[in-house]
Amino acid sequence: MAKASDIKNGNILRFNGELVQVEEFIHRTPGNLRAFYQARMRNVRSGKLVEYRFRTDEEVDIRRVETNDYQYLYDEGDALVIMDNTTYDQHSVPKALFGNAVRFLKEGMNVIVAFESEEPIMGSVPGSAELEITYTEPAVKGDTSSGALKKATVETGAEINVPLFINIGDKVKVDTATGAYVERAK
Repeated sequence: MAKASDIKNGNILRFNGELVQVEEFIHRTPGNLRAFYQARMRNVRSGKLVEYRFRTDEEVDIRRVETNDYQYLYDEGDALVIMDNTTYDQHSVPKALFGNAVRFLKEGMNVIVAFESEEPIMGSVPGSAELEITYTEPAVKGDTSSGALKKATVETGAEINVPLFINIGDKVKVDTATGAYVERAK
């Protein structure tokens, strides 16, 4: 067990039976009171924010988390099958780790997954993805008002809004966090 003074921003702790990631950790020394550590932590599973004051000598459980690059192979129901790029080991991880960005995952893309004692706890995808448009309505001639958008379906099956000049077969760059069109891919 470690002491509260060993905690750093970004550490993963076992706190009240849950895994939390430390977002902000400040040492406070109020005038005539004892010093303490003020921590703002986010629950890894639920995303809830937790604030807590640690005594300076309080024992904490800092967890060892291994983060690595993996390659997304295929979809398997509520899970994704990923492969370690160095050892070629395959793992099945829940789709929920990636949130809404899972809609833009294409086979062969690199993802980052964090494991805590063989259990996947966090996942992230690249900030943007280059995807091909598989279906979109043709633009209506004369409908060229500034900023006009139309619906389009990308190769992963997700639906996004794109400018009128985008056609079937074009490759576009999509922001994976928001699902917004960024630009036409070169």
